[in-house]
Amino acid sequence: MKARTPRRGQGKRVAVLGAGSWGTTFAKILADGGADVVLWARRPELAREIQEGKRNSDYLPGVNLPIGLRSTSRLDLALAGAEQVYVCVPSQTLRQNLIEAEPHLHAEAIVVSLMKGVEKSTGHRMSEVIAEVLPIAESKIAVISGPNLALEIAKEQPTAAVVSSTSLETAQAVASVARNPYFHSFVNTDVIGTEFGGVLKNLIAVAIGIVDGAGYGENTKASIITRGLVEMTDFAVAHGAHPDTLSGLAGLGDLIATCQSPLSRNNTAGRLLGQGYKLPEVVNQMQQTTEGLASVGPILELARAKGVEMPIVEQVRQVLAGTLAPKDIAPHLTTDDEPQGERTMDGQAQGGTALRRALQRAFDQLRNGGRSAAGDRP
Repeated sequence: MKARTPRRGQGKRVAVLGAGSWGTTFAKILADGGADVVLWARRPELAREIQEGKRNSDYLPGVNLPIGLRSTSRLDLALAGAEQVYVCVPSQTLRQNLIEAEPHLHAEAIVVSLMKGVEKSTGHRMSEVIAEVLPIAESKIAVISGPNLALEIAKEQPTAAVVSSTSLETAQAVASVARNPYFHSFVNTDVIGTEFGGVLKNLIAVAIGIVDGAGYGENTKASIITRGLVEMTDFAVAHGAHPDTLSGLAGLGDLIATCQSPLSRNNTAGRLLGQGYKLPEVVNQMQQTTEGLASVGPILELARAKGVEMPIVEQVRQVLAGTLAPKDIAPHLTTDDEPQGERTMDGQAQGGTALRRALQRAFDQLRNGGRSAAGDRP
């Protein structure tokens, strides 16, 4: 039998910062792909459980982690010799975490964001915060996004994601490590679209949760998902994204997964709001950070600065503020004061053709190697 050619990512030393459900799951993805992985957990007791018991009972109950996966609560040990560093901490703590990590970071390391939020104080995307804090070239920064519900992937259910960097070489280097038999990585160079897709779908998922909790049915939710995709695309394109990115895995793919699954924290938070819980009560009930709740304000500020209308997200803001009852949200989300043509992603009234093209492109990415969405490459 012919010997199998080692993959480029085989044995590569990588670090993952953040041992929540997604950080731990991504460490498993990397280890199952053959990388030498050290997972950093802030709490020593969690690092010890992962290191010794190969479990993370707080965030991934019942999941066995790879034997070779190591864990530590010391940043210097986690980062020592790491060629790629995957960051998965709450978006509002990213800046401080990077400041603490910077002295231990290898000068040539690639830094990869796994986060889907924006910084409240600045409105910056996570890759922008990384570029501000760390003394590394933009070409050494990448982001990963897609329909990636952590528990499903931890159970090795197949999925795909997009690795994006301004440097195609960097995106490909990360994709060669971040893949295994159940996780496939595509690449593109549209960092803005890939990152905003991951942020914006959280806000639409909160809206879906709200109307679900308020007792509305599938027609209402389908309307919000469809119109939500228009809002996402309008916003991202206004900030320099390619529209096709929002119809791919990082946009439509992630939107579908997050809106329909009870595993989604944003969907769950919205459902609690829809059932009448107040925002502080919802935050107290959530075990992990719900990025969509923190991103509503900054995203609306960015939208106003570009003159982009986001009626769905605005109604979510009003529910969070307690100025709109959850049961009153759906009519506001799905109607305008005056009849208008349906704005598609092409900015024209063409019925459902644009949505069909968007769905087709997303399915093609999974089925045919991702060539239908411009810029996405396997």
